[in-house]
Amino acid sequence: MDRQQLRALQEPLKQQYRGDATAALVTLRAQGSLGGGITCSVHTGRELAEAGLHPASGGDGLSLCSGDMLLQALAACAGVTLRAVATSLDIPVTGGTIEVEGDLDFRGTLAVSREAPVGFLAIRLRYILDTAATTEQLDTLLRLTERYCVVYQTLAGAPQLSSQWETASGNYKPQP
Repeated sequence: MDRQQLRALQEPLKQQYRGDATAALVTLRAQGSLGGGITCSVHTGRELAEAGLHPASGGDGLSLCSGDMLLQALAACAGVTLRAVATSLDIPVTGGTIEVEGDLDFRGTLAVSREAPVGFLAIRLRYILDTAATTEQLDTLLRLTERYCVVYQTLAGAPQLSSQWETASGNYKPQP
């Protein structure tokens, strides 16, 4: 896809959203089904992915770790966003990789230590690009990729989260 094709696809959407901000509000959904053992199957749109415990928390390594899936989602989103920005600004990028790594202290998730956090302590992205872009173009590409990457901004901004619990029989009433 080139710059003109991308703009031809996006411009009508931009015009629509400028005129009707509610048209830009979309709710994305994911669903998981509890499986046998300690697993949960998630439909990815293309195939079924079975998530389970990471080996550092007792898993056998045969199921996907949800922490790995989060990092994979970040790599995918950053890559797609980078491609879109590069295409839109006509910055030459012929290929490359996005490496994402994150540090976890499993003492937190296993309730070994209340001082150890549950979740990632740090997440690092590394872009290795095949490009003839100038330093200025690369600075712009990095800045705009970070700005417009949905997963990056979600992690950076800590969205409002909520949970609702219910049972299939409907007999669960949360305690006040």
